[in-house]
Amino acid sequence: MADEISVLIVDDSALMRNLVGRMIEDTPGLVIAEKAMNGIFALQKIPRSNPDVIVLDLEMPEMNGIEFLKERKKRDIKIPVVILSSIAKKGAEVTMEALSLGASDFVQKPSGSISEDIHVVKDTLISMLLGYGGSYRKSIGKKVLTPSEYEAKTPTTKANDVAIHFKLATAPPSSPALPPTQLRKPARTEIIAIGISTGGPDALRVVFSKLDADLRVPIVVVQHMPAGFTAEFAKSLDKICPLDVKEAENGDAIIPGRVLIAQGNKHLEVEKKATGAVAHLSDAPLVSGHRPSADVLFASVAMAYSNHALGVIMTGMGRDGAQQLGTIYREGGMTLGQDEHSAVVYGMPRIAYEMGHVMEQVSLDNMGRRICEVAKTPR
Repeated sequence: MADEISVLIVDDSALMRNLVGRMIEDTPGLVIAEKAMNGIFALQKIPRSNPDVIVLDLEMPEMNGIEFLKERKKRDIKIPVVILSSIAKKGAEVTMEALSLGASDFVQKPSGSISEDIHVVKDTLISMLLGYGGSYRKSIGKKVLTPSEYEAKTPTTKANDVAIHFKLATAPPSSPALPPTQLRKPARTEIIAIGISTGGPDALRVVFSKLDADLRVPIVVVQHMPAGFTAEFAKSLDKICPLDVKEAENGDAIIPGRVLIAQGNKHLEVEKKATGAVAHLSDAPLVSGHRPSADVLFASVAMAYSNHALGVIMTGMGRDGAQQLGTIYREGGMTLGQDEHSAVVYGMPRIAYEMGHVMEQVSLDNMGRRICEVAKTPR
């Protein structure tokens, strides 16, 4: 069908091309545009197949993923790229290089370059293809499946989270519920907490590059990302942000001018002690399907900082953070949500908005400036 998101699969393993292809064929709303065994063939096939999103391996003969991304940039190809590679295990640095060259996101192959257990990461990969592919289609004026068309293609037995999220992301937003009653009036901002998921690596680059160098408020961030990548991700953000950015470690001080990024597979909470606020990492069970979870971070921020907090919820599939953003609101804190037009996946911010937990919707381009304005406003 013409409104489906078409995917170009680029991997030197025929088995991997087939396994990923099967996942795509099994997902209503997605179709295979073409398959290619390396970057050279991919570049040849793009004009003919005109895909909406590309799945790219990094380790390939003749032209590897990094070389392909450089050439893509040179040719000004805007089609979003999701990295699916085993190299991630060997070097998060290479994955971050791929992101800096314009890849939108990445998924780690579970068990090496030939991962017959690729189904383990199916939901993550499919959610990214739907998110980035759908966002790209809309940006060039193409349609995506409507919720009713999608529902008609989805057997009841297949109504999994991805199906629900896809319907949510394509349905028109409903009016927000009545906001929670605030227990106290907002006061001076002493901490900024950000929850973000699919579309986050690009979005955080935009936001952090636009923060003011004199912003004297600590920032804590949950970006859904696997273990082993967040240290390099923090380093890559540190290069473009006027504030200090680092991966959170247990006991790190929450201090002005510092940004802490939650570790992959660890919840991040803030605790106030007699000596000051510190970061606390934990292996507690998944919350809202995630660890780290934005809900966990927001709840701890609301408890520790009450009406001195600013909560920000941005692009992401699912509902993580939406519930506990309301706790920040209720305690008297300020809340911002990314708007539908600029979000790769208007899932997390949409649910928060519909629950009445978002005071103001902000575009991605304006988010950095707005965060600074709200944080610097005396109350």
